[in-house]
Amino acid sequence: MHGIGNDFVLIDLLRDGQLDCDLAAASQKLCDRHFGVGADGLILVEQSSDMLRMRMFNPDGSESEMCGNGLRTFARLCQDRGYAKDRFPVHTGAGVLEVNCLPDGCVSVNMGRAILSPPEIGMIDTNSQTFVNQDIGGGFSGTAVSLGNPHLVVFVDDVAAVELDREGPCFEHYAKFPNRTNVHFVQIVSRSEITMRTWERGAGITLACGTGACASVVAAFLNERTERQVNVNLPGGKLQIQYLEDGTVQMTGTAEYAFDGVSSTLL
Repeated sequence: MHGIGNDFVLIDLLRDGQLDCDLAAASQKLCDRHFGVGADGLILVEQSSDMLRMRMFNPDGSESEMCGNGLRTFARLCQDRGYAKDRFPVHTGAGVLEVNCLPDGCVSVNMGRAILSPPEIGMIDTNSQTFVNQDIGGGFSGTAVSLGNPHLVVFVDDVAAVELDREGPCFEHYAKFPNRTNVHFVQIVSRSEITMRTWERGAGITLACGTGACASVVAAFLNERTERQVNVNLPGGKLQIQYLEDGTVQMTGTAEYAFDGVSSTLL
């Protein structure tokens, strides 16, 4: 499945039973676009106590706390298979989040509170209460936000001109993020529209990043560049993001199927 081009292999453990394998190695193998299925991540559909649970692994085998586009695909699959109704909670590595499957095939997600405190984001060696418009070297300034996973947002005049395969890895390993970070280069189109390109931690260049789009809108508002409700243009499509007055973020976008199948050799 994919959410605006951010694609995932989803394995339904409620239907098929538990995986008896190394999940990190399985993710690396399945997500390989030459020798596996090919994806930006592996998502597992599980049950956790009284609610559905999503686990997500990156192509490098590391487990991610959250993935916004992945959560939308998870939600639609669970609704289509009768595990839940239109609106339901999902247990993720970033806590319990509520999803709402809409009649048009889109999914709206309350992503929870945007985290602005550097220690809570997972940063070190910062003395301020927030990390907004700070010098990060290379002629760039960055703003840090977490939506359960860390993001570094960099505003530029022209996102198309950014050498993403060079700048992305550099800032993924920015020294203040000991566990690495997702990196987003953002161009302001208007007070209600931005365009962004993404380098995801553990995945590299992707066509979209849901939590990154949320973080970018929060960062844009904090830097007084946009209003709270923003349309986000990504290489794979568009998302609608709203940074609410209570500090939470609402994300709405598509969740689509690519194909399904059965394999006895990849795991």
